[in-house]
Amino acid sequence: MINKESLPITHPFFLDTVTEKLVIPLNDRVSIPFTATCYIAVFLLAVFIAHYTRFGRAIYAIGGDEQSAGLMGLPVGRLKILVYGLAGLCSALAGVVHTFYTGSGDPAACVGLELEAIAAVVIGGTLLTGGVGFMAGTVMGVLILGLIQTLIQFKGDIDPWWTPVVVGLLILVFILLQNFISAASRRFVTKQGSAASAKSLPKGQTA
Repeated sequence: MINKESLPITHPFFLDTVTEKLVIPLNDRVSIPFTATCYIAVFLLAVFIAHYTRFGRAIYAIGGDEQSAGLMGLPVGRLKILVYGLAGLCSALAGVVHTFYTGSGDPAACVGLELEAIAAVVIGGTLLTGGVGFMAGTVMGVLILGLIQTLIQFKGDIDPWWTPVVVGLLILVFILLQNFISAASRRFVTKQGSAASAKSLPKGQTA
């Protein structure tokens, strides 16, 4: 069923199992909710897939240079379809977890979160050109972005509409920083290669 309004979840499974039985108590006051457990589990699984499997290494290879990955014999087309399918699965899981977190189903929820998701990934050090990035960096980007949003909301005298503006500026700053670092790295590699070539030549000859 599709409803235009937000509907609260009143099913006994959600009220008894998700919000009470699946909670991990740490002490009398602190406990880990089911939504946080899902987040930690997905993060650990993503780290394992990205860094310790052939599929993860193939994704890095395609992100670094798709043409070179194809010449290496990787099934680029099939892997790209799998990546998009995995992204869709994660989006669906995020929608379910968000519904559990808010305790209601709202068709208008999470509108505009695409910008925040991109910002968290970029702030975490992932290059938009592909091939470079770590899951731990993405988590740090999420924490930094959440801290900034919390400061804006609790400041009181700042309009919440400034949040997307700040997020956009952060994306711009980090993209410029990434481009600067990439250009500096290329210049350094080129300089080192020229120096190595010059040393390998016989005396009296120049490259």
